[in-house]
Amino acid sequence: MNYSSSAQFTLAARVLHWLMAAMILTMLFIGVGMVASVSERHDWLIRIHKPLGIAILILAVVRLAVRLRHPPPPLPVDLPPLQKVAALASHWLLYALMFAMPLIGWAMLSAGGYPVMLSESLRLPPIFPVSPVAFAVLRHAHAWLAVLLFLTFLAHMSAALYHGLIRRDGVLSSMTGIRLR
Repeated sequence: MNYSSSAQFTLAARVLHWLMAAMILTMLFIGVGMVASVSERHDWLIRIHKPLGIAILILAVVRLAVRLRHPPPPLPVDLPPLQKVAALASHWLLYALMFAMPLIGWAMLSAGGYPVMLSESLRLPPIFPVSPVAFAVLRHAHAWLAVLLFLTFLAHMSAALYHGLIRRDGVLSSMTGIRLR
């Protein structure tokens, strides 16, 4: 093994990672369900989508603070430079998308004049003026960034499996907390 056996993400980073992975994957499936349905029966999906998006935004702030306070363990020294650059770029792209997706969704709803209700009584203020043109642009941006998020998620998961099953270099174990032999 060419990765330090003590190299591990903090417990907070690991919990946030897996919690947010589940939340983001849920959001992607809910989003597909909302777009695929033209009936009013998807209203319950919208009621889940909005507060879950805001929860992801809040957790992204916490997660970024944890990452800045406790940097991740270094990648294996024998990892090719291009893979190191790809890993760093994909992680920062994931962070950018964790911030951008909820903010663009919130701005889109604001531009459409739709309230962002987190519960029956908790309504977020609009963050964008009402504008049908802005609503359309933001809606397309939200959809395309969702595709980018899904593709980045797939690449991230593929890289994790590559490290865990093929290289067996401890990178996957640093986030799972489970040492594979």
